[in-house]
Amino acid sequence: MNVEVQNYIKNLPGDEQEIGHTLAGYLLKNLPEAEYKIWHRQPVWFLDQNPFTGFSSIKAGIRLMFWSGASFNETKLKAGTGKFMDASIIYSSVGEIEKEEIISWFQKARLIQWDYKNVMKRMGKLIRLK
Repeated sequence: MNVEVQNYIKNLPGDEQEIGHTLAGYLLKNLPEAEYKIWHRQPVWFLDQNPFTGFSSIKAGIRLMFWSGASFNETKLKAGTGKFMDASIIYSSVGEIEKEEIISWFQKARLIQWDYKNVMKRMGKLIRLK
């Protein structure tokens, strides 16, 4: 794991550090081809320079967000504002993370992507890549 993401996780409050380590570990193991960095002050993973998942600390816990998650048709992932195709789940303890479930979401993220990389060029219009 790179130093930026390590530092982000190290600075999370209390139990959120364990959640952050767990999520980052699953991402690194199951999506080795993905690039990752701190982007908009949170760890974000990219496929072909297109953001597809990331996590951040919010008041309720750690929010794991998938940029194209609304297209996954997963009841546990709650859609965002509706402006884009994002959806997320919030974890308040590491025990809430279901390994098989999260790995299946990572697989869906590989297959279902909206083009966030070029959304500004298209003046906010998203198109599906895969």
